[in-house]
Amino acid sequence: MSPAPLSPAAATAGRVRRGEQRARAVVEEALEAIARREGELHCFNEVTAEAALGEADRVDALVAAGTDPGPLAGVPIALKDNLCTRGVATTCSSRILEGWLPPYDATVVSRVRAAGAVIVGKTNLDEFAMGSSTENSAFGPTRNPWDTTRVPGGSSGGSAAVVAAGGVPISLGSDTGGSVRQPASLCGVVGVKPTYGRVSRYGLVAFASSLDQIGPFATTVADAALLLEAISGHDPADSTSLDLPVPDLGRAIDAGVAGMRVGIVSDFLEGASPGIRHAVREAADALVAAGAAVEDVSVPTLLDGLDAYYLIAPAEASSNLSRYDGVRYGLRVGAPDVAQMNARTRAKGFGEEVKRRIMLGTYVLSAGYYDAYYGQAQRVRTLVVRAFEAAYERFDALLAPTTPGVAFRFGEKTADPLAMYLSDLYTIPSNLAGHPAMSVPFALGEDDLPVGVQVLAPALGEEAMFAVAAALESAAAPGSRGPVPAGAAVVGR
Repeated sequence: MSPAPLSPAAATAGRVRRGEQRARAVVEEALEAIARREGELHCFNEVTAEAALGEADRVDALVAAGTDPGPLAGVPIALKDNLCTRGVATTCSSRILEGWLPPYDATVVSRVRAAGAVIVGKTNLDEFAMGSSTENSAFGPTRNPWDTTRVPGGSSGGSAAVVAAGGVPISLGSDTGGSVRQPASLCGVVGVKPTYGRVSRYGLVAFASSLDQIGPFATTVADAALLLEAISGHDPADSTSLDLPVPDLGRAIDAGVAGMRVGIVSDFLEGASPGIRHAVREAADALVAAGAAVEDVSVPTLLDGLDAYYLIAPAEASSNLSRYDGVRYGLRVGAPDVAQMNARTRAKGFGEEVKRRIMLGTYVLSAGYYDAYYGQAQRVRTLVVRAFEAAYERFDALLAPTTPGVAFRFGEKTADPLAMYLSDLYTIPSNLAGHPAMSVPFALGEDDLPVGVQVLAPALGEEAMFAVAAALESAAAPGSRGPVPAGAAVVGR
């Protein structure tokens, strides 16, 4: 196998910490790269250039004073626009929150700053993280850097696309049903969903609280590990945060996969495109060559996760989004009385997909339907957890497609919500179980577009997951991962 690729974020941080490169120069270069393609791609809802340069100067001052700024010193990072940033608009790409300035930072925002990273802006997403293509943003879609006629995936499309385009080496997104892994696959970058509770959700604007997790995007597995270590750890502000040590993922990457047992989820291959199926089989061969024992495993119950998810997630969204009433913050539409003001505000402020999910969630929670729908979905969720447990009695990790196909064209699935929802068929089960999973760019599929292979692991199994991911990365096809230089993308492949 070829050597592991260089780790851009770690290399940059090393130069800044040693005083070999100024953080300001690094950030200026990133802002120039963002500006070159932002008009074409629309990755950001807001680029915070002035604040970023100020933060870079702070990092340089620490280095000059002999203080270590941290493991991400001077590294530019972009944040999904559902992560609260004090004094910087956090809109969730929704009109109902347009212009809202949070009075506090999300825990992950504080942690990346403490690690020395420099925040350059807030990225576009499907409104309130509800979507698989970033076409649901109230501020317009983000485009895929590989082919601007195609979607970048969603809901964290802006965070994936800016890394794939070379604007920043790392970014943060959130994953409720695949919203980090699916766009990572479609954009040819690494995307990670950690174990539920590994990363604090404090300051993440909630979609579905029992499913949401914040996770990193990066161009390499090593950089994803570095960022995940920086944001992980117990947080008293989040009651679901796990009080456990942060794993040494760098050591896990170096450990290799010799002697590991990996199962290929054969049920996920049946609905995937030929190029996706071929990539997963090639990935399995690479793991065998690296010393792992690999065999197929059938876990058909996992396919039932999609039905359960689209009852549980809307139900939780209906509850979480009830706070947007035009009274306390955000958009307010005038009306003769409070009830009409509330109704008009929500009608104007929310987009069609968000309204669809709120109505579905309200229905399944209503009297007479709760047990038939929401209660039954929770029972299916338990069956998914048990199916995973049975599989992990035999295997250290599982291998599967991340998505059924490569990036699709704009408008291709918007008229059929069910077709759009199927984009997350292979990613949803890990959210239901609370398990870690990640997408690793591995091959080029149909139309020479990137294909990500998904690595799944049991709860708290990040070390095994990253070991497998690193082995796949070292065997990946040349040209299968970002960044995609400006002018290199083929429009209308």
